[in-house]
Amino acid sequence: MARIVVTGGAGFLGSHICDALIDRGDEVVAIDNLVTGSAENIEHLFANENFSFVNHDISQYVWVPGEVDAVMNFASPASPPGYLAMPIQTLKVGSLGTHNCLGLARAKGAKFMMASTSEVYGDPQVHPQTEEYWGHVNPIGPRSCYDEAKRFSEAITIAYHRYHDIPVRILRIFNTYGPRMRADDGRVVSNFVVQALSGEPITVYGDGSQTRSFCFVEDEVRGILAFLDSDETGPINIGNPGEFTISELAELVTEVVGSDSKVVYEDLPVDDPMQRKPDITKARELLGWEPKIELREGLERTIEYFRSTGIGA
Repeated sequence: MARIVVTGGAGFLGSHICDALIDRGDEVVAIDNLVTGSAENIEHLFANENFSFVNHDISQYVWVPGEVDAVMNFASPASPPGYLAMPIQTLKVGSLGTHNCLGLARAKGAKFMMASTSEVYGDPQVHPQTEEYWGHVNPIGPRSCYDEAKRFSEAITIAYHRYHDIPVRILRIFNTYGPRMRADDGRVVSNFVVQALSGEPITVYGDGSQTRSFCFVEDEVRGILAFLDSDETGPINIGNPGEFTISELAELVTEVVGSDSKVVYEDLPVDDPMQRKPDITKARELLGWEPKIELREGLERTIEYFRSTGIGA
Protein backbone atom coordinates (compact mmCIF):
# COMPACT_ATOMS: atom_id res chain seq x y z
CA MET A 1 0.00 0.00 0.00
CA ALA A 2 1.21 3.49 -0.91
CA ARG A 3 -0.16 6.75 0.48
CA ILE A 4 -0.87 9.05 -2.45
CA VAL A 5 -2.06 12.67 -2.58
CA VAL A 6 -4.24 13.47 -5.60
CA THR A 7 -4.88 17.16 -6.17
CA GLY A 8 -7.94 17.86 -8.29
CA GLY A 9 -9.20 14.59 -6.84
CA ALA A 10 -12.88 15.55 -7.14
CA GLY A 11 -12.59 16.39 -10.82
CA PHE A 12 -13.57 14.27 -13.80
CA LEU A 13 -10.19 12.63 -14.32
CA GLY A 14 -8.93 13.01 -10.75
CA SER A 15 -11.89 11.13 -9.29
CA HIS A 16 -11.29 8.18 -11.63
CA ILE A 17 -7.64 8.15 -10.53
CA CYS A 18 -8.76 8.05 -6.89
CA ASP A 19 -11.01 5.08 -7.70
CA ALA A 20 -8.20 3.18 -9.43
CA LEU A 21 -5.74 3.80 -6.59
CA ILE A 22 -8.25 2.70 -3.94
CA ASP A 23 -9.14 -0.37 -6.00
CA ARG A 24 -5.52 -1.50 -6.06
CA GLY A 25 -5.14 -1.03 -2.31
CA ASP A 26 -3.52 2.39 -1.97
CA GLU A 27 -4.46 5.05 0.56
CA VAL A 28 -5.61 8.29 -1.06
CA VAL A 29 -5.77 11.87 0.17
CA ALA A 30 -7.79 13.88 -2.35
CA ILE A 31 -7.41 17.66 -2.37
CA ASP A 32 -9.83 19.86 -4.31
CA ASN A 33 -11.43 23.28 -3.85
CA LEU A 34 -14.52 22.13 -5.81
CA VAL A 35 -14.40 25.06 -8.24
CA THR A 36 -14.67 22.75 -11.24
CA GLY A 37 -14.69 19.43 -9.37
CA SER A 38 -17.69 17.94 -7.57
CA ALA A 39 -18.05 16.09 -4.27
CA GLU A 40 -20.56 13.84 -6.07
CA ASN A 41 -17.66 12.35 -8.05
CA ILE A 42 -16.05 10.98 -4.89
CA GLU A 43 -18.90 10.64 -2.40
CA HIS A 44 -18.94 6.87 -2.91
CA LEU A 45 -15.40 6.83 -1.45
CA PHE A 46 -16.15 8.77 1.74
CA ALA A 47 -16.93 5.64 3.77
CA ASN A 48 -13.68 3.96 2.69
CA GLU A 49 -11.10 4.01 5.49
CA ASN A 50 -8.31 4.40 2.93
CA PHE A 51 -9.77 7.60 1.48
CA SER A 52 -9.85 11.13 2.85
CA PHE A 53 -10.80 14.47 1.32
CA VAL A 54 -9.47 17.97 1.96
CA ASN A 55 -11.28 21.02 0.57
CA HIS A 56 -8.36 23.30 -0.26
CA ASP A 57 -6.98 25.57 -2.99
CA ILE A 58 -3.44 24.42 -3.77
CA SER A 59 -2.53 27.97 -4.81
CA GLN A 60 -2.27 28.39 -1.02
CA TYR A 61 0.28 26.51 1.10
CA VAL A 62 -0.22 22.74 0.91
CA TRP A 63 0.50 20.34 3.77
CA VAL A 64 -0.59 16.79 4.49
CA PRO A 65 0.28 15.19 7.85
CA GLY A 66 1.95 11.79 7.88
CA GLU A 67 3.91 9.88 5.30
CA VAL A 68 3.32 10.50 1.59
CA ASP A 69 4.70 8.26 -1.16
CA ALA A 70 3.50 10.21 -4.20
CA VAL A 71 1.89 13.52 -5.08
CA MET A 72 -0.21 13.53 -8.27
CA ASN A 73 -1.00 17.09 -9.32
CA PHE A 74 -4.22 17.14 -11.37
CA ALA A 75 -5.64 20.41 -10.03
CA SER A 76 -6.64 22.93 -12.71
CA PRO A 77 -9.61 23.99 -14.78
CA ALA A 78 -9.21 21.84 -17.89
CA SER A 79 -11.93 22.90 -20.31
CA PRO A 80 -12.03 26.17 -22.30
CA PRO A 81 -15.10 27.64 -20.53
CA GLY A 82 -13.44 26.96 -17.19
CA TYR A 83 -10.04 28.47 -17.82
CA LEU A 84 -11.34 31.31 -20.00
CA ALA A 85 -13.65 32.35 -17.15
CA MET A 86 -10.85 32.05 -14.57
CA PRO A 87 -7.61 32.99 -16.35
CA ILE A 88 -5.77 34.33 -13.31
CA GLN A 89 -6.82 31.44 -11.08
CA THR A 90 -5.71 29.03 -13.82
CA LEU A 91 -2.29 30.65 -14.04
CA LYS A 92 -1.98 30.62 -10.24
CA VAL A 93 -2.88 26.94 -9.87
CA GLY A 94 -0.38 26.03 -12.61
CA SER A 95 2.42 28.10 -11.08
CA LEU A 96 1.91 28.66 -7.35
CA GLY A 97 -0.09 25.45 -7.03
CA THR A 98 2.52 23.32 -8.73
CA HIS A 99 5.25 24.96 -6.65
CA ASN A 100 3.35 24.21 -3.43
CA CYS A 101 2.79 20.58 -4.41
CA LEU A 102 6.44 20.15 -5.35
CA GLY A 103 7.31 21.53 -1.93
CA LEU A 104 5.11 18.89 -0.32
CA ALA A 105 6.73 16.13 -2.38
CA ARG A 106 10.21 17.38 -1.48
CA ALA A 107 9.40 17.57 2.23
CA LYS A 108 7.95 14.05 2.22
CA GLY A 109 10.57 12.44 0.00
CA ALA A 110 7.76 11.53 -2.41
CA LYS A 111 7.64 11.11 -6.17
CA PHE A 112 5.75 13.83 -8.02
CA MET A 113 3.51 13.50 -11.07
CA MET A 114 2.61 16.61 -13.05
CA ALA A 115 -0.53 16.34 -15.16
CA SER A 116 0.38 18.44 -18.16
CA THR A 117 -1.50 18.53 -21.42
CA SER A 118 -1.36 18.30 -25.18
CA GLU A 119 -2.12 22.04 -25.08
CA VAL A 120 1.61 22.63 -24.54
CA TYR A 121 1.93 21.81 -28.24
CA GLY A 122 -0.47 24.66 -29.11
CA ASP A 123 -1.64 24.70 -32.73
CA PRO A 124 1.02 22.20 -33.79
CA GLN A 125 3.22 22.45 -36.83
CA VAL A 126 4.40 18.86 -36.29
CA HIS A 127 1.94 15.99 -36.73
CA PRO A 128 1.52 13.69 -34.92
CA GLN A 129 2.94 15.33 -31.83
CA THR A 130 6.03 13.72 -30.29
CA GLU A 131 7.35 14.60 -26.85
CA GLU A 132 10.39 16.22 -28.48
CA TYR A 133 8.23 18.86 -30.20
CA TRP A 134 8.49 22.23 -28.41
CA GLY A 135 5.09 23.48 -29.48
CA HIS A 136 3.50 26.46 -31.23
CA VAL A 137 1.74 28.50 -28.54
CA ASN A 138 0.53 32.11 -28.57
CA PRO A 139 1.80 33.38 -25.19
CA ILE A 140 -0.72 36.25 -25.05
CA GLY A 141 -3.74 34.65 -26.71
CA PRO A 142 -6.97 33.91 -24.81
CA ARG A 143 -5.94 30.26 -24.30
CA SER A 144 -2.50 31.21 -22.98
CA CYS A 145 -3.69 31.18 -19.37
CA TYR A 146 -3.99 27.40 -19.62
CA ASP A 147 -1.27 26.65 -22.17
CA GLU A 148 1.42 28.71 -20.46
CA ALA A 149 0.38 27.59 -16.96
CA LYS A 150 1.03 24.01 -18.01
CA ARG A 151 4.27 24.88 -19.79
CA PHE A 152 5.48 26.63 -16.63
CA SER A 153 4.40 23.69 -14.49
CA GLU A 154 6.52 21.39 -16.63
CA ALA A 155 9.48 23.76 -16.33
CA ILE A 156 9.34 24.02 -12.54
CA THR A 157 8.77 20.26 -12.22
CA ILE A 158 11.89 19.43 -14.21
CA ALA A 159 13.82 22.13 -12.32
CA TYR A 160 12.93 20.46 -8.99
CA HIS A 161 13.99 17.15 -10.49
CA ARG A 162 17.37 18.50 -11.58
CA TYR A 163 18.10 20.77 -8.61
CA HIS A 164 16.51 18.84 -5.72
CA ASP A 165 16.76 15.34 -7.23
CA ILE A 166 13.02 14.71 -6.77
CA PRO A 167 11.69 11.78 -8.83
CA VAL A 168 9.10 13.26 -11.18
CA ARG A 169 6.70 12.12 -13.89
CA ILE A 170 5.66 14.69 -16.52
CA LEU A 171 2.46 13.46 -18.14
CA ARG A 172 0.95 15.02 -21.28
CA ILE A 173 -2.75 14.22 -21.47
CA PHE A 174 -4.68 14.31 -24.73
CA ASN A 175 -8.47 14.73 -25.02
CA THR A 176 -10.04 12.44 -22.43
CA TYR A 177 -13.76 11.68 -22.11
CA GLY A 178 -16.14 9.43 -20.24
CA PRO A 179 -18.51 9.23 -17.26
CA ARG A 180 -18.42 12.13 -14.74
CA MET A 181 -17.79 14.79 -17.35
CA ARG A 182 -19.93 17.78 -16.45
CA ALA A 183 -22.85 18.54 -18.75
CA ASP A 184 -21.65 22.14 -18.98
CA ASP A 185 -18.00 21.12 -19.24
CA GLY A 186 -17.58 22.79 -22.61
CA ARG A 187 -15.40 20.08 -24.13
CA VAL A 188 -16.46 18.77 -27.49
CA VAL A 189 -17.57 15.26 -26.46
CA SER A 190 -19.78 16.42 -23.60
CA ASN A 191 -21.13 19.28 -25.72
CA PHE A 192 -22.14 16.98 -28.56
CA VAL A 193 -23.57 14.26 -26.31
CA VAL A 194 -25.69 16.67 -24.25
CA GLN A 195 -26.95 18.46 -27.36
CA ALA A 196 -27.82 15.20 -29.11
CA LEU A 197 -29.60 13.76 -26.05
CA SER A 198 -31.54 17.00 -25.61
CA GLY A 199 -32.54 17.16 -29.28
CA GLU A 200 -30.68 20.43 -29.72
CA PRO A 201 -28.54 21.38 -32.74
CA ILE A 202 -24.94 20.14 -32.62
CA THR A 203 -22.63 23.15 -32.45
CA VAL A 204 -19.48 22.75 -34.55
CA TYR A 205 -16.90 25.51 -34.39
CA GLY A 206 -15.18 26.18 -37.70
CA ASP A 207 -15.92 23.93 -40.67
CA GLY A 208 -15.49 20.69 -38.70
CA SER A 209 -12.33 19.62 -40.51
CA GLN A 210 -10.10 20.13 -37.47
CA THR A 211 -9.05 16.90 -35.80
CA ARG A 212 -8.83 15.55 -32.27
CA SER A 213 -7.84 12.23 -30.69
CA PHE A 214 -10.15 10.97 -27.94
CA CYS A 215 -9.05 8.65 -25.13
CA PHE A 216 -11.65 6.96 -22.93
CA VAL A 217 -11.03 7.70 -19.26
CA GLU A 218 -10.51 4.04 -18.31
CA ASP A 219 -7.66 3.74 -20.80
CA GLU A 220 -6.22 7.10 -19.74
CA VAL A 221 -6.12 6.15 -16.05
CA ARG A 222 -4.48 2.83 -16.85
CA GLY A 223 -1.73 4.68 -18.72
CA ILE A 224 -1.32 7.25 -15.96
CA LEU A 225 -0.80 4.59 -13.30
CA ALA A 226 1.62 2.67 -15.51
CA PHE A 227 3.64 5.87 -15.80
CA LEU A 228 3.43 6.59 -12.06
CA ASP A 229 4.74 3.11 -11.26
CA SER A 230 7.57 3.29 -13.78
CA ASP A 231 11.03 4.79 -13.40
CA GLU A 232 10.50 7.15 -16.33
CA THR A 233 10.64 10.94 -15.95
CA GLY A 234 9.01 11.92 -19.23
CA PRO A 235 7.41 13.85 -20.63
CA ILE A 236 5.28 11.04 -22.01
CA ASN A 237 2.10 11.42 -24.08
CA ILE A 238 -0.86 9.43 -22.79
CA GLY A 239 -3.68 9.56 -25.32
CA ASN A 240 -5.42 7.66 -28.08
CA PRO A 241 -3.74 8.05 -31.50
CA GLY A 242 -7.02 7.47 -33.32
CA GLU A 243 -7.66 10.76 -35.14
CA PHE A 244 -11.14 12.03 -36.03
CA THR A 245 -12.45 15.22 -37.53
CA ILE A 246 -14.94 17.14 -35.43
CA SER A 247 -17.53 16.50 -38.14
CA GLU A 248 -16.92 12.74 -37.86
CA LEU A 249 -17.38 12.96 -34.10
CA ALA A 250 -20.66 14.86 -34.49
CA GLU A 251 -21.94 12.24 -36.94
CA LEU A 252 -20.96 9.34 -34.67
CA VAL A 253 -22.52 10.92 -31.56
CA THR A 254 -25.86 11.52 -33.28
CA GLU A 255 -25.79 7.97 -34.67
CA VAL A 256 -25.11 6.35 -31.28
CA VAL A 257 -27.66 8.54 -29.51
CA GLY A 258 -30.23 7.96 -32.26
CA SER A 259 -30.74 11.71 -32.55
CA ASP A 260 -31.93 13.74 -35.52
CA SER A 261 -30.06 16.83 -34.29
CA LYS A 262 -28.71 18.95 -37.11
CA VAL A 263 -25.25 20.50 -37.17
CA VAL A 264 -24.90 24.28 -36.90
CA TYR A 265 -21.62 26.04 -37.52
CA GLU A 266 -20.06 28.88 -35.55
CA ASP A 267 -16.77 30.74 -35.81
CA LEU A 268 -13.64 28.89 -34.73
CA PRO A 269 -12.27 30.23 -31.42
CA VAL A 270 -8.97 32.12 -31.48
CA ASP A 271 -5.90 29.83 -31.51
CA ASP A 272 -8.01 26.68 -31.60
CA PRO A 273 -5.66 23.89 -32.80
CA MET A 274 -6.39 22.47 -36.25
CA GLN A 275 -4.78 19.09 -35.59
CA ARG A 276 -4.21 17.02 -32.49
CA LYS A 277 -2.83 13.47 -32.44
CA PRO A 278 -0.37 11.94 -29.97
CA ASP A 279 2.63 9.91 -30.95
CA ILE A 280 2.51 7.24 -28.22
CA THR A 281 5.68 5.37 -29.17
CA LYS A 282 7.23 6.13 -25.77
CA ALA A 283 4.14 4.98 -23.87
CA ARG A 284 4.10 1.73 -25.82
CA GLU A 285 7.83 1.02 -25.51
CA LEU A 286 8.58 2.36 -22.01
CA LEU A 287 5.29 1.66 -20.21
CA GLY A 288 3.83 -1.22 -22.20
CA TRP A 289 0.63 0.83 -22.55
CA GLU A 290 -1.75 1.59 -25.36
CA PRO A 291 -5.48 2.34 -25.40
CA LYS A 292 -7.94 -0.50 -25.97
CA ILE A 293 -11.38 1.12 -26.09
CA GLU A 294 -12.60 2.28 -29.49
CA LEU A 295 -14.41 5.60 -29.84
CA ARG A 296 -17.83 4.07 -30.48
CA GLU A 297 -17.69 1.93 -27.33
CA GLY A 298 -16.43 4.83 -25.27
CA LEU A 299 -19.21 7.07 -26.56
CA GLU A 300 -21.82 4.41 -25.79
CA ARG A 301 -20.62 4.27 -22.18
CA THR A 302 -20.44 8.05 -21.92
CA ILE A 303 -23.92 8.50 -23.36
CA GLU A 304 -25.27 5.88 -20.94
CA TYR A 305 -23.79 7.92 -18.08
CA PHE A 306 -25.39 11.18 -19.23
CA ARG A 307 -28.72 9.44 -19.67
CA SER A 308 -28.44 8.15 -16.10
CA THR A 309 -28.20 11.76 -14.89
CA GLY A 310 -31.57 12.54 -16.48
CA ILE A 311 -30.36 14.28 -19.64
CA GLY A 312 -32.58 13.41 -22.58
CA ALA A 313 -35.10 11.65 -20.35
